[in-house]
Amino acid sequence: MKQKKRINMVFYLMVVPMAVLFFCFHTLPFLQGVFYSFTDWKGYGDWNFVGLRNYLHIFKDKNVISAYLFTLQFAVCATILVNVLSLVLACALNAKIKCRNFLKAVFFLPYMLGTLIISYVFKYIFSNVVPAIGKALGIASLSVNILGTNHAWIGVLVVTIWQSMAFNTLIYLSGLQTVDRDLYEAAALDGATGMKRFLKITFPLIAPFFTINMVLSGKNFLMAFDQFIAMTNGGPGTATTTISVLIYKKGFSGGQFAYQSANAVLLFIVVVLISVFQLRVLEKREEKVS
Repeated sequence: MKQKKRINMVFYLMVVPMAVLFFCFHTLPFLQGVFYSFTDWKGYGDWNFVGLRNYLHIFKDKNVISAYLFTLQFAVCATILVNVLSLVLACALNAKIKCRNFLKAVFFLPYMLGTLIISYVFKYIFSNVVPAIGKALGIASLSVNILGTNHAWIGVLVVTIWQSMAFNTLIYLSGLQTVDRDLYEAAALDGATGMKRFLKITFPLIAPFFTINMVLSGKNFLMAFDQFIAMTNGGPGTATTTISVLIYKKGFSGGQFAYQSANAVLLFIVVVLISVFQLRVLEKREEKVS
């Protein structure tokens, strides 16, 4: 009988502390939030069990429904635009161009910076720099701070896309480097070039990387928080209030801790369901093209 290989204790010493920290600062607070979602706790004082009352009230709350609709709108637009632009950029960087490695570092730089830092910088740009340029050029649409209008979400969308493209481009570059160049040479002999070569060869072969980017992008944008808090604080009014922003503002300063805990649990379920749906659909597409 073959003896099982013993695992070095060093691995346990490395993994166990991280697992304990993860449980204490992630899993345990999550479980506490689920527990409080069935109560009427305001974040202080006494509390009582209320069952599913918080969850049932969510579907009648116009503010919550509006926040979900806006979040879905933002997530869909951002996910599509980020992946399309990242794929185009990755294909351009994968070509034989000068200073390719330098350009890779430049394009990845936004991802290394904190979202809050980038958001505050662009808030200043949209508030002061862009209006000044618009007035100097006589362009009325650029002469106002877009973050103070009903189109504020477009300004946030632009910043989000600019920052998120870095990670997605890196993933697509990794996928493009796995494509055998001999396939392109064979396709060229058969007359397949340009867009036809991309659709018939490149895109099917990097389908797994496309799936990863779509799922991660969708998940991240559904939980968008930092950029909206820093740039618009959910305004003007509630025009750019995402679910995460609503949970934070109402839960911590609005005396709705238990109610927004239920909202957070619902958001978690929505993100999981959408991610699973994306995986199922995109994996089926991978099987068809493989």
